[in-house]
Amino acid sequence: MNHQHRTHEPGRPGGGRARPRWWAVGLAGVTGLALTVTSGIAASAAGADGSAAATTGKHSTGIPVPCDTDKLISAIALANARGGALLDLAKDCTYLLTAELDDAGLPTITTPITLNGGKHTTIERAAAVDPFRILAVDVGGDLTLTHLTVTGGQTAGGDGGGLLVNAGGRATLKHVEVVNNVSDQNGGGVASSGTVVAEHSSISRNTAAVNGGGVHTTGQLTVGSARVDKNTASIAGGIGSAVGGGAIRIEHSFITGNRAQTIGGIQLAEVGYIADSKIADNTAGDTGGVAVFGQTTMRRVGILNNTATEFDTGGLFVAAGIPVPPAAVLEDSRVAGNTAVINGGGILNSGQVVLRRTSVAGNQAGEEGGGIFNSAVGTATLSTSKIVKNVAVTDGGGIFNAAGGTVNLNTATGTVVAKNRPNNCVNVPGCSG
Repeated sequence: MNHQHRTHEPGRPGGGRARPRWWAVGLAGVTGLALTVTSGIAASAAGADGSAAATTGKHSTGIPVPCDTDKLISAIALANARGGALLDLAKDCTYLLTAELDDAGLPTITTPITLNGGKHTTIERAAAVDPFRILAVDVGGDLTLTHLTVTGGQTAGGDGGGLLVNAGGRATLKHVEVVNNVSDQNGGGVASSGTVVAEHSSISRNTAAVNGGGVHTTGQLTVGSARVDKNTASIAGGIGSAVGGGAIRIEHSFITGNRAQTIGGIQLAEVGYIADSKIADNTAGDTGGVAVFGQTTMRRVGILNNTATEFDTGGLFVAAGIPVPPAAVLEDSRVAGNTAVINGGGILNSGQVVLRRTSVAGNQAGEEGGGIFNSAVGTATLSTSKIVKNVAVTDGGGIFNAAGGTVNLNTATGTVVAKNRPNNCVNVPGCSG
């Protein structure tokens, strides 16, 4: 059977697109600090060993900061000057930021500082003031946020609407909500070229004009037991990255309901590891769920109900690359219910994809490859996997392998391709039509 195909030329992250379907894809205010706070910081700030806060038993002894924005600014500035501190913010309090300090509403973090909130503790930029982000961490800074909300940040000419972590900096978010922040560049909620750890947190309803509606990273990112949902960007609605961007590790988390022009859910530019997580209900014109441009392993992951509304790849896209093609390994996972207007309802592979004990089921393509579309430069290897009940409007309901591509079914391991429409396979050795 002879078929005519359009040429797929996915680029690298950060590049332009010839058409929308592929692309490469100081101490100011210290004197206003109350004496009780100053004496508290002196008691709990760094000692001879450089520790940031004293501890009693299992509980940290923090410095109380009243519900007063000027006092919070002063406390952070003094903590930077004295080598760090643990600051206990007030409960049922909104610290409303009205002025910019070095491109952020609060002093840049340059030492180990913890901002420990409580019930209904919020740090927010006032809506009527000029744009600025909420927080920034510079080299040597180690910021920990716990039990608070970061909201209303907005940049004009910079990354990180809510939080910016520069190279050599670190931020840890525990029980934190980063919500409704905006960047006119990258990272609507969080942008980082350092290290970010988000645990038991939510990064939601943020917007980036370019890349990474929820998070954009060129450093190290760890997401654990967290949600990245309902964010928006031009590229990578949920989590975006770039070439040279270190590693992304996601476990026990939900990347859901994000939207973009290209790549609705996650863009993995370098090394990725995703386990026990769901990437679901994300939408983009091109590549609804996940795009892999480096080396990624996924274990016990659901790529579910993602949609490409204009072009290819509902669920998972693996790009081409020279000399080493990108690769995605899926183990004990599900790719189900994804939809593409053109090709690759479940998976579109132009690099290397390996499926082990994985199900590709109930996906749909408007043209070819309802379950899997393997391009002319792609290699797909399946072991103990099931490609079932997928639909392509034109051809290759289960697997469509373009001329020059390689598909290894390994049927001896129990791989099954069945009940797909209008046929199971096109150009796949060992697969009955």
